[in-house]
Amino acid sequence: MSEYDKMIAGKLYDPSDEELTAMRMRARRLCAAYNSSDCGDEKGRTEILSQLLGAVGGEAMMEPSISFDYGCNTKVGNNFFANFNAVILDGAPVTIGDDVMFGPNVTIATPVHPLLIEQRRLRARADGSMYDYEYAKPIVIGDGVWLASCVTVQGGVTIGAGSVIGAGSVVTRDIPAGVIAAGVPCRVIRPLTEDDLLKDFPE
Repeated sequence: MSEYDKMIAGKLYDPSDEELTAMRMRARRLCAAYNSSDCGDEKGRTEILSQLLGAVGGEAMMEPSISFDYGCNTKVGNNFFANFNAVILDGAPVTIGDDVMFGPNVTIATPVHPLLIEQRRLRARADGSMYDYEYAKPIVIGDGVWLASCVTVQGGVTIGAGSVIGAGSVVTRDIPAGVIAAGVPCRVIRPLTEDDLLKDFPE
C-alpha cells in the first residue's frame, strides 16, 4: 500500500514520502499561479482550479490567496465561493456541496497528529533524514452551507445542508442540517426558520 493510499484510507502515513511531496509541490505551484493571476482573468483562474482540484462545479470562485495541501483530494460543487485566505489541508477527501460560501480566513483541516509526543515527534532514518507520522479524516460540507469568517473545520466533521456556522467557530463534531451553530467548540444554537427570512428581500 502506497503512502498516498494509506493517507486516503485514514491510516498512519509518512508525509515526507516522495510521491506525496511531489503532489504537495504541484499544488503549491498551482496555488501560487492562482494567487498571482490577474483579478479580471476569470477564465484563467477557472482553468487553474480545474487543474488543482479533484472536481470543480460551475461558477466556482475563490478570492486569493488560496492554499491547498494536495488539491486533488478536494471536490467542490456548483456556485462555490470562498473569500480571501481560504486554507484547505486535504490529506483526506474534502467534499463541498453546491451553493456553499466561505467567509475570509476559513480553514478546512483534515490532518490529525498523535496526541502523545513519543508518537508525534520526528524520527530519523538510517540516512539521517527526518520524518513523522500523521493521519487524516475526511470532511463533508453539505449544500447551501455558509461558513462565516475565521471558521475552522476539523477532520472527521460533516456539516449538514443549509447550516450557518458563526464567525470564529471551531467545528469539532458533526453539525446537523438547517441550523445556526457557533462557538469554540462549535455547538448548535437554534434551527433556521421562516422567521429568518429578510422581510425586504427582493423576490
